[in-house]
Amino acid sequence: MAEESASAASALPTDLPALRRRIDDLDDELVALLVARFACMRQAARIKPDRKAVYDGDRITRVLAHVRRRAAALGAEAEVTAALIDIYRNIIARSIAYEFACYDRERESE
Repeated sequence: MAEESASAASALPTDLPALRRRIDDLDDELVALLVARFACMRQAARIKPDRKAVYDGDRITRVLAHVRRRAAALGAEAEVTAALIDIYRNIIARSIAYEFACYDRERESE
């Protein structure tokens, strides 16, 4: 899989305007994926039986380990992997806060 990363890098545009368009396209994909992820968090809030189930420390550990493994499999440099872990910690924290809010709203309307 590291070869995939190397070939993807070699396929990148060599002029700045085209490279920026590629980055914008990737940002569009990331936003769509994150919106979908937050929809999953909203659904999780509906499914979980009680509020204490919203925060799952073991799940956080597993998600971060998966990110590390996936980054390594894609040939990411250590600096990139560290950045991804930071980004994911933020995504997870925001996701948990959102899920708590959804959980509370869902139960208020009952």
